[in-house]
Amino acid sequence: MKRLLKQSIIGLSMAVMAGCTTLGPDYQPPEVDVPQQWQTSLEEIATVADTQWWKLFNDPVLDELIRLALENNRDLRMAAARIREYAARVDIARAGLYPNLGYGANAARSQGSRNTPGAAPDGMSRVGDSYQAALSVGWELDLWGSIQRGTEAARANLLGAEHGRRALVLSLVSSVATAYIELLSLDRQLEIARNTLKRRAENVDLFRLQFEGGVVSELEVAQARAEYETTAILIPAIEQQIRITEFNLSVLLGRNPGAIVRHASIDDLVLPQVPGDLPSQLLLQRPDILQAEQDLIAANALIGVARAAYFPHISLTGLLGLASAELSTLLDGASGIWNAGAAMAGPIFSGGELDARLRVSEAVQQQLLQAYLSTIQRAFSDVDKALISAQKLREVLDASKRQVSALKDYTRYARERYDEGYVSYIEVLDAERRLFDAELEFTKRQGNSYVALVAIYRAMGGGWVGTAEAVADAVDFPAKDAGEPRRWWDYPPATEPASKKQP
Repeated sequence: MKRLLKQSIIGLSMAVMAGCTTLGPDYQPPEVDVPQQWQTSLEEIATVADTQWWKLFNDPVLDELIRLALENNRDLRMAAARIREYAARVDIARAGLYPNLGYGANAARSQGSRNTPGAAPDGMSRVGDSYQAALSVGWELDLWGSIQRGTEAARANLLGAEHGRRALVLSLVSSVATAYIELLSLDRQLEIARNTLKRRAENVDLFRLQFEGGVVSELEVAQARAEYETTAILIPAIEQQIRITEFNLSVLLGRNPGAIVRHASIDDLVLPQVPGDLPSQLLLQRPDILQAEQDLIAANALIGVARAAYFPHISLTGLLGLASAELSTLLDGASGIWNAGAAMAGPIFSGGELDARLRVSEAVQQQLLQAYLSTIQRAFSDVDKALISAQKLREVLDASKRQVSALKDYTRYARERYDEGYVSYIEVLDAERRLFDAELEFTKRQGNSYVALVAIYRAMGGGWVGTAEAVADAVDFPAKDAGEPRRWWDYPPATEPASKKQP
């Protein structure tokens, strides 16, 4: 009996599965218009996008801050938990491909009424016992590929979550580097302002003494005081920006707002050459592009789920067990029970709901297709803008450096001529004011040049994201470092993404 039930279920299942089909369109990577080269051509090539570019600045403090951020950032921890969630959702989706096996047991005692038809006659006990133990099996046959398409969508969502975490790594590393460079730039601006304030305080004291001696007029003393206060106003504003930047950077590091220790100045940073002549196809490895493609794959698979809803659902059920009125005879051969069956259910009229659900899934797929193509276009635009910005900012920085040098000469000559009595003190004040403004602008442009280089690597993505991600993986997925693969990589994509194809 057991063998007959088992053979019947297996035989019927194999026969049905042999005729299964998968509804809905198979994913086909869309045609992507990839330019052969960037709009900006650069002569000097110092590195490629796979480099751990932040190490090119030659600042150990920056390296350590990035490591701390990758290990402790709260958003990354949340993204890791989201990946675990989607890995479990893959298991949930694919579980429908297999039979559900269960068990049950019950024991009951009941008393019947003497006032009902068939009641026990007088003198006989109305109390009865029953015992039952059974195994049950149920299996919904995936005739139309609904479960397979659902699993495909869940797998794409999982890979999309993984790429989303990598996009967060890209953004985090770039944000930490940018904030650190801004800190060094503000430190230098504060240093310039304090040095200038000190010199102007000395001028005020000197002119006050000269005024008391009748050498200069009260007008010149007022001019010196005005320049002193103008500089003094800037210092609290710069200090405020430093504190805010430190607080923002602390949050990126996953800790409470506080001071950031740094041991270098912006002049100590090495300014690497701008990477150029990189193949444009490389950009398709950007995490946001890969994530957008996985969203498209998931939406494409859900069209098949919507189409399968039109067709009947067929399920197989079976039960094998023992039943007896006496516990002592429960294990007798005569106590055996079994049943096997099949059920089919399908829609006839749904008021247009199934048609509407199909149209919704197709419309969502079209939306995500356009979103994917738009993401690629924005990515190429980001790179071109970052390249031209870096190139032009360096030209501006060189000119600004020459301007500072010229204004230093101008200030020195103005002081010499003032000491010799050829010009008024207004000439000296004008030279010092212009030099002070130029030094501040040069420092800002110096920081902007570093930030522009960071923007290039952020726009390009590249293999360095995976290297940085490994630091966070050591905290979020320590089993991977021990040689145990992540569970979700057991479910590779059903089709090859467009970003993996060669041009």
